[in-house]
Order: sequence, then structure tokens, then C-alpha cells
Amino acid sequence: MNINLPDTHMERGLPVTNTEYVLKDNDSIVSMTDRKGIITYVNEDFLRISGYSKDELIDTSLNIMRHPDVPPEAYEDLWNSLKADRPWTGVVKNRCKNGDFFWVLTNATPYRENGQLAGNMSVRTKPSRAQIEEAEAAYRLIREGRAGNLKVQDGKIVKSSIWGKLNLFKNLSIKSRLMFVVGLLSLLLLLIGGMGLYGMNKTNESLRTVYEDRTIALSRINLIESLIFGQSPPAFFGPA
Repeated sequence: MNINLPDTHMERGLPVTNTEYVLKDNDSIVSMTDRKGIITYVNEDFLRISGYSKDELIDTSLNIMRHPDVPPEAYEDLWNSLKADRPWTGVVKNRCKNGDFFWVLTNATPYRENGQLAGNMSVRTKPSRAQIEEAEAAYRLIREGRAGNLKVQDGKIVKSSIWGKLNLFKNLSIKSRLMFVVGLLSLLLLLIGGMGLYGMNKTNESLRTVYEDRTIALSRINLIESLIFGQSPPAFFGPA
């Protein structure tokens, strides 16, 4: 596979090879960054697989792991999601220190300290070969400008549509989405309650009408009986 190196990698002298490092099933690459993407913590799997030392990574931008095969749109989607306080899950191709590459299923999420957004935590595990092939094909189309209606949204490869553009939820944080849902449910409860009261009122009117109609019918029957048997009609009908 031919790789077109972006200027950022060329200028920094970062090597890129065609050699893949395949993660083990139990590998778990963990890192933490501040809100600007500066690394504050990495675990042993991160060091072993990337080939970097802890001193080389701490206080360094996480961009050091970027591979040129992953289009900028994917990273832009990642940071847009995290800045909006939304988790991000996607398949990413990362670069080792020696230029080799490895694919990961990245689960990134913002974390808080004292109630305030403090940074982001990422846990990377081994993706399936099918997930890798899907991401690789989509990233190639995006890099070459042939993606059409394909795009990356919260890490997932999706097809954009008119509904997607009008979707009010896609740019909302989880908290905002929950507030919207709670508000919508409250409105529905009010509507259902109003409909219930209206229904009860209509039922009462119907019962009253049935009662009045039944009362009138019975009184007429009494009148007829009294006329047939020569009895005086009930007082409330007046003289016969």
C-alpha cells in the first residue's frame, strides 16, 4: 500500500512503514489528556505497543500517534464530540515510534474534576478485521475526495442525509439530550392528563343525558298506564 505522507510528518521526520503490529485480544491501551490533547497519563500497554517511553509521551500532544492514512475529518469529529461532552467510539490507525502501525477500537470520553471538564480518557482495544476493513475503505474514500455522502459522526462511518442534517440531537451533549427527553415526556404527560380530564367531562355529560332521557321515558310510561287503567295521572303531569 502506497502512503502519501502529509507535510506534518515529513517536517517532523516521523517514519511510516507498511508493517502492522497486531494487538493481542487482551491488550488495553489507556491514555489520559488534558482538554488540549496533551498527554498526562499512559499505561504499560501504551508504552509497549507504541515503542515510546513515558518521558517521550507525557506532556506531549497525542497527535504524535497520528497516522497519515486517517483523514483529518476523523480527528476533527473526535475532538468535536469530546468538546461537546459526548463519548466517541471509532476505529483508528495509529503510528508507532518506528513507523509501524496498529489498528485500535478507540473509546474516548471526557472526564470531570470538581464538576468541571478536565480532559479526556481513551481506552483502545483490538478491533475485528471487518471493522478495520470498513474503516480503511471509508478513510481512503474521504482522503481521495470520493466519499460522497459518507462521513464520520461520533466515530461511526455513516451516510449523511437530509434528516441527519436536521437532526437536533447530533450536536447535543448527553446532559442536554436527557433534559430534552425529560421535557418532552413532561409535555406528553400534561397532554395525556388534559385528554383524560376532557374524556371524564364528556363521560359525565353522557351519563347525565342517559339519566335524563331514562327518567322522561319512565314518566311517559306511567302516564300511559294511568290513562289505560283510568287512573289519575301523576301530579307532575297536571290535569288529564
